[in-house]
Amino acid sequence: MKKTLLYIVVLVAAVTAVSCSGTRNLARPQTDLPESFRNNIGNDSTSIADIRWWNFYTDSVLCRMIERTLSFNRDFLKAGATVEQLRQLYGAEKLNYTPEVSGNVYGNQETNNYDGKGVDKDPEYGLKASLAWEVNLWGALSWSQRESKAKYLASVNDLRAMQMTLIAETASAYFRLMALDNELAIVRQTLTTRSEALNQAKLRFEGGLTSETVYQQAKVEYASTAALVPNLERQIVVARNALSLLMGEFPAENMERGVMSLNIILPEKLPVGLPSDLLQRRPDLKASEQRLAAAMANVGLTYANRFPTFRIGFTGGLENNRMENFFQSPFTYVIGSLTGTIFDFGKKKRKYQASIAAYEQARYSYEQSVLTAFHEVDNAIENYQRIHESTALKADLRDAAAKYVHLARLQYRGGTLNYIDVLDAQRRYFEAQIGVSNAIRDEYLALVNLYKALGGGWEVETGE
Repeated sequence: MKKTLLYIVVLVAAVTAVSCSGTRNLARPQTDLPESFRNNIGNDSTSIADIRWWNFYTDSVLCRMIERTLSFNRDFLKAGATVEQLRQLYGAEKLNYTPEVSGNVYGNQETNNYDGKGVDKDPEYGLKASLAWEVNLWGALSWSQRESKAKYLASVNDLRAMQMTLIAETASAYFRLMALDNELAIVRQTLTTRSEALNQAKLRFEGGLTSETVYQQAKVEYASTAALVPNLERQIVVARNALSLLMGEFPAENMERGVMSLNIILPEKLPVGLPSDLLQRRPDLKASEQRLAAAMANVGLTYANRFPTFRIGFTGGLENNRMENFFQSPFTYVIGSLTGTIFDFGKKKRKYQASIAAYEQARYSYEQSVLTAFHEVDNAIENYQRIHESTALKADLRDAAAKYVHLARLQYRGGTLNYIDVLDAQRRYFEAQIGVSNAIRDEYLALVNLYKALGGGWEVETGE
């Protein structure tokens, strides 16, 4: 008994050593993270990415659009089906540890005529059940299960990353659409003002108070502004259709949306958290990490497959050559088999070496994805800060241009300024208004991009 126990302990130790040695020398990924992001010198661990998306985006219309996108976007639904497929495959892999039970009911009759001595009939009837079980001797089943689990978890995080991206794309498309609405409103308001100026210039010219040059200048300004309307209307339709496509809907003539305020002031700086948290917060990095784990498991699997497989089988039931005594004819059969390749010209070894190369590819991909993520965060922080500064400057320019128009009109009426100078002041004010609208749009887009780069937006509404 003691010798048997000793043999079992030695066998388990040998199996453990063999199953681990296939991955023991694999290089681990190198991710020497910085201590902090550039604008987070105080190492504040809080981040805007910790805010759930339905709290981060305060526009109720936008939130409803995001909900429709996550419910009906076909690419997102397809990714969800992929997750379910891999979940089921992982469940099947876990069942490989259990024995396989099969049944067989048969009846046959064999006839022989050896050496012409006459026909000999040999009937046989059977009712049998078999139980077969593969022993996880070298860890092949364990590695296969780990690989399947890692692929499943990678798909879960891919789905979360897609949700994060779709939320950002929906928000960006929404802000672009509202900015186009603002721009069209500015153009139409300016067109109304220039229409009034054109009528006044026409009356003054026909009354002999001004030259035709002033009248033609007013016509040019009106026509150049009117020419902007068709292109803006086209861009609005395209932007509206982009939102419809994200939400999985057909193009619609009308779409509910809010109004982007041109006087809103966003925060100058936002909390971005710690670099070490980014690896856990961004689902695309976690998906890449799981693919690395799957590649490592495949190395262990191909290594274990180089060794023989051990199977135990038991078959029991009834067997007889006559039906009348069939239920009094028990049958049992027990087998243990150790099956392996004696010589395969190095095919399994090459598969093992190929799996190591695949692991190296996954390792470099993970390291690159980490580097890319940190560069995205750094760029997003820089873009938001610089665009925020630019928005403030453009708002000052707009206010100065509005005052310039007011003073120019007064001086023109007083006869101390030419009409072309009034037109120049109006043109500068018009361009400054458009500049502020686009700057606010860009600031919102930069905020959306920063939120996404930090890993915000993949949580579900239940908080799970």
